[in-house]
Amino acid sequence: MKVAVIGAGPAGITAAYELAKRNVHVDVYEASPHIGGLARTIALWDQKVDLGPHRFFSNDPRVNKVWLEVVGSDYLMVDRLTRIYYKKRFFYYPLKAFDALRNLGPFEALRCIFSYLVQIVSPRKNSDNFQDWVVSRFGRRLFEIFFKSYTEKLWGISCKDLDVDFAAQRIKKLSLFEAVKNAIFRGKGNQHKTLVDRFAYPTGGTGMVYERMADFVKAKGFGVFLNTAVKKILNDRNVVYGLELADGAQKKYDHVISTMPLTTMVLGFNNLPPEIKSAAQGLKFRNTILIYLHVDAKDLFPDNWLYIHSPELLMGRMTNFRNWVPHLCQGKDTTILALEYWCYDHDQIWKENDSELIEHAKQEAQKTGLVGSAKILDGFVHRISKCYPVYERGYKEPLQAVAKFLNSVSGITAIGRYGAFKYNNQDHSILMGLLAAENLAEGKSHDLWSINTDYEYQEKAVITGVGLQPSL
Repeated sequence: MKVAVIGAGPAGITAAYELAKRNVHVDVYEASPHIGGLARTIALWDQKVDLGPHRFFSNDPRVNKVWLEVVGSDYLMVDRLTRIYYKKRFFYYPLKAFDALRNLGPFEALRCIFSYLVQIVSPRKNSDNFQDWVVSRFGRRLFEIFFKSYTEKLWGISCKDLDVDFAAQRIKKLSLFEAVKNAIFRGKGNQHKTLVDRFAYPTGGTGMVYERMADFVKAKGFGVFLNTAVKKILNDRNVVYGLELADGAQKKYDHVISTMPLTTMVLGFNNLPPEIKSAAQGLKFRNTILIYLHVDAKDLFPDNWLYIHSPELLMGRMTNFRNWVPHLCQGKDTTILALEYWCYDHDQIWKENDSELIEHAKQEAQKTGLVGSAKILDGFVHRISKCYPVYERGYKEPLQAVAKFLNSVSGITAIGRYGAFKYNNQDHSILMGLLAAENLAEGKSHDLWSINTDYEYQEKAVITGVGLQPSL
């Protein structure tokens, strides 16, 4: 069997790594010059940074086992501190009820409690959108303060137009009641799965994991081709038989694992049914602009990253790479901050040049007061196209139509955040890669479309400072 993998991000390179371990001929095609996709690590100002904050955590022993297999002992446990920045105040995230109410002040706290009680007395039923789902669990006032601004920055649509799936996956069962209960009974078997406060992090940056996987694939004699974009997947009716590269070259394969954006991949098929073309065109992705600022200071704030909920600021998140592992700083006494902005192709910010973006980021960083009087030495812009699948209300119908179509085509597997149109974390993409390899090499029949950010499993284990340990 000869297998092609499109994309060297977490899902694609994990699939290639697992196939190479089984001596299946596999070649990886990556359009960029780098390994790691969204989880890539880059060198900047003699330090290392990731493409935004990439916390790795999983309870799945399969995922943790392969992660440790690759990383070995080259990781540290990081104490997570991530807070919400709102009106020059800091609130713990996930929300800690007493902290939030204390920070808001007595008048605003009473408004929040009253708003929550209104929902208890008159609960919303059968909500199909993010706004109603959150309001029913936290009350309208807490929704307006802690969810609305950030969510609409991220997705560029009203919270009423965002599917309830996003809330169910990312907030899960957490509510104001759950947050209060956790504050009172913390450590007594009441730890909610969204309240993970420690995670493993590679000393060479998140991208180190995927670079090592790629090195293994190459060491086995298989191909990892960088700067090699795939134009389209070759198919004859319902059979995929290879790739066409951007330079026109055609490569024959028995199977293709694709992590390229699902819409791009499907729209490249020959003889695509009109209804599938329409469905694929109905799915949208959101872009990210990362603006790195090199700040002449060491101790700006203690958080790994901050969620910026202040509506007067355009940025949505700020990462402080000095607060991850010391290896990233490489002995330097300066700090690198990453400010994140989200947009669509048609938005004005996507069209601005780098100097305009850096100047805007400097102004916003200074408005927060988080950099104080420290000098901002330099800036760097990194753009990522089509990196967030948009869970707009009604997205499931076209996605299911596309998935059903692909299931009828032999020789193709779609995985990853881009490839499966799922808002994956690293662990979910790694699992997709693992199971895709098992399907091909071992004849298994895992349903990869069912893997999502809320998947469950029977046996649980977590990575600790001394390796893999059972999870209660």
